[in-house]
Amino acid sequence: MQFQPELIETIRGAGRILFFTGAGVSAESGLPTFRDPQQGLWATFRPQDLATPQAFAQDPETVWRWYQWRRRVHSGVMPNPAHEAIAALQRRFPESVLVTQNVDRLHELAGSHLPVHLHGHLFLNKCAGCAHAMPEVAYDLEQPPLCEACGGLCRPDVVWFGEGLPAGPWNAALKAAREADLVFSIGTSATVVPAAELPRVAHRNGAAIIQVNPAPTPLDPIAHNLRGSAATIMPALLAELGAS
Repeated sequence: MQFQPELIETIRGAGRILFFTGAGVSAESGLPTFRDPQQGLWATFRPQDLATPQAFAQDPETVWRWYQWRRRVHSGVMPNPAHEAIAALQRRFPESVLVTQNVDRLHELAGSHLPVHLHGHLFLNKCAGCAHAMPEVAYDLEQPPLCEACGGLCRPDVVWFGEGLPAGPWNAALKAAREADLVFSIGTSATVVPAAELPRVAHRNGAAIIQVNPAPTPLDPIAHNLRGSAATIMPALLAELGAS
């Protein structure tokens, strides 16, 4: 794979890089996205109907069991070459920040240090009542446990439809976008707000944008677009940087 010399020089000269990843990166490890049909017992459900506070309030056991199934699916999936190349690039550029919209832990398994999870973390739990942090549980537990602090029901610590982003991760992501020299937008449709605004915030502050995605997105006009699989392009970029 050939890259423009100017692109490689832009990357080499960057001081602060923001890696911004979406569902397309994890999909290349075999994880289904919310746009994909559900499988098995969940084939008749739409994720948009389960991943809401209202659904949990009305039928917490069904929502809990769906998330437990998702955890079982995720637990058998490993990082792909895109995750590994991003982790390697972070080591090469120590002032870089990784912000992900994904709720899996594939970036961590690949070696990325403390990624900012905008939409929460599938394997963490909190109380639906008081938001007190609750421990991980066995993935075959079919009933949500009760909070020791208030007696409320345990729920996954993820951002559901209709909920705002957690302030801490969002503020950290905004800070990284404002300070970035360069943004890699990888495997994201750039349509889910407010997360999709991060590359635009960085661009308004003078950052270059490199987009890695197989299809066009709303970021195309402001980005250097690399069309194709992140699992192919990111390792190739890493190799090119090593050779240059």
